[in-house]
Amino acid sequence: MQLPTINYQAKDSAEKFVQSLRETGFGVLTQHPIDKQLVETIYQQWQAFFNSDEKQQFLFKPETQDGFFPAEISETAKGATVKDIKEYYHVYPWGRIPDALRDNILAYYQQANDLAAELLDWVEQHTPADIAVNYSIALPKMIEQSHKTLLRVLHYPPMSGDEEPGAIRAAAHEDINLLTILPAANEPGLQVKAKDGSWLDVPCDFGNLIINIGDMLQEASNGYFPSTTHRVINPQGTDMSRSRISLPLFLHPKPEVVLSERYTADSYLMERLRELGVI
Repeated sequence: MQLPTINYQAKDSAEKFVQSLRETGFGVLTQHPIDKQLVETIYQQWQAFFNSDEKQQFLFKPETQDGFFPAEISETAKGATVKDIKEYYHVYPWGRIPDALRDNILAYYQQANDLAAELLDWVEQHTPADIAVNYSIALPKMIEQSHKTLLRVLHYPPMSGDEEPGAIRAAAHEDINLLTILPAANEPGLQVKAKDGSWLDVPCDFGNLIINIGDMLQEASNGYFPSTTHRVINPQGTDMSRSRISLPLFLHPKPEVVLSERYTADSYLMERLRELGVI
């Protein structure tokens, strides 16, 4: 079983999208404005970067969290005991980016942010009034001029066969942010946990755009929009020799945005980063 896809250009796309988010925590869009050729070029460019030694010149800075994160210090999902099988690069417009990769990745960052603001507006429009009253400011305003929104270029290397027992490409987890915007990766593997505990494959046709709810939107909506558990499973058979590139944009509010009586965006983010062991 797979999640349904929604035509971005259809008249009822906003309503169907928010309904899908509400029911599954995920929405999958087709016919959207993100440039598919740009995404494909980025996949190719960054695959070459991860295959090179150049990545070692851009090791991340703990104080700013930008740059390259090698596999040996990769995240351990909350509740997991082994690290994910992945390496990644954190892209911020203000951060360090290899010169040859800068123009395309920042063009994508801008395109995805523009669409994200529209999708957050859809969410707000279709939030019941008794839930919307919890939003301290309009949802699109939360990310306006935010320097915290993170574009992560993920590389899941080919499987070697000697991975640590129990390790998978991305263990079951929830995202921290408001929404995550994700073009379909160049390989399958993404799954979402259904309400009955089963795992559903997320449609991975190239050109699909996958959006999921993060913990901050769950917090801001007092649980109305569920932050759904998802994972990336290991490939099997001949697919084990193939890399997987993924390009999630994590929409983070400005640090001072009030999410709830318990948290600002900054206090929530710091708590979660400590849980993940990256600060």
